[in-house]
Amino acid sequence: MSRVNLLLFLLLAAIWGASYTFIKVAVGGLTPAQLVLVRVVLGAAVLYSVLRFTGGRLPKALVVWGHIGVTAVLGMVAPFLLLAWGEQRTTAAMAGVLIAATPLLTLAASTVALDTERATWRKITGFGLGFVGVVIVIKPWAEEGELGSLPGQLAVLGAAACYAAQTVYVRKMLSQKGIPPLVSSTTQVIAASVLQAAITPFFAWQTPDLRVSVVVSIVLLGVVGTGVAYLIYFRLITDAGAATASSVNYLVPITAVAISVGLLGEPITWNMIVGTLVVLAALAFAENRLATKPVAEPAKAAAD
Repeated sequence: MSRVNLLLFLLLAAIWGASYTFIKVAVGGLTPAQLVLVRVVLGAAVLYSVLRFTGGRLPKALVVWGHIGVTAVLGMVAPFLLLAWGEQRTTAAMAGVLIAATPLLTLAASTVALDTERATWRKITGFGLGFVGVVIVIKPWAEEGELGSLPGQLAVLGAAACYAAQTVYVRKMLSQKGIPPLVSSTTQVIAASVLQAAITPFFAWQTPDLRVSVVVSIVLLGVVGTGVAYLIYFRLITDAGAATASSVNYLVPITAVAISVGLLGEPITWNMIVGTLVVLAALAFAENRLATKPVAEPAKAAAD
């Protein structure tokens, strides 16, 4: 990975980690539905502007837009609502830690739903260990306390499950359509904006409390956390590959906890640390990332 891509990788981890703090602050002045609507509209504005600037075009086929609508629900509308609702009832640090289960859930969902993915002893063992890690993080046997309620934490896990389902759906239904990543992400955010605008009137409404912290948080969440973050992510996929780009998920819970503790003064408990380490170790084991790589030949190493 080049130095520029390494910096982008670390920046993406920081942006996505900070998103949980932005959500926590924003739900102090907006309802979950209001927050999600503003977030996706701002993200759509950023991505569509970049798409037009680069000469890209939105797809015209209705069947493609139908698939995009499904991915928008699974990857944005549903998980964004669950995260906002969940963070009203738990901490930003806890949300960032629980979302670390997304890659593990994706691995499990891919194994079940995709013919190209086989259930191996490594995947089964990794998923089992990951489940143990999630239980340690939530600690359901404890009384409700400073880390929030069990329903809020389960809502965050529900968001992680939505992200996993979206990944599987994209691989199964859209991967062969030849849609460029920027076009795909832009159409998804546009579709999410339309869908969220349609359902927002059916959710509870309150007069927005537009104090400075809320406005700054929602603008950063929409423009940076949704718009800019997607651009960085797809740049990394192009330059370094999907596997390397996806490994940012190992750093997101760390940056989420660090930022929420630093800005919000949220607590960290032993079970959050131990559970997160178990989840990440289980994912690394399931994906065989712990295997020793063969030493490169001198000539090839020089070429790199």
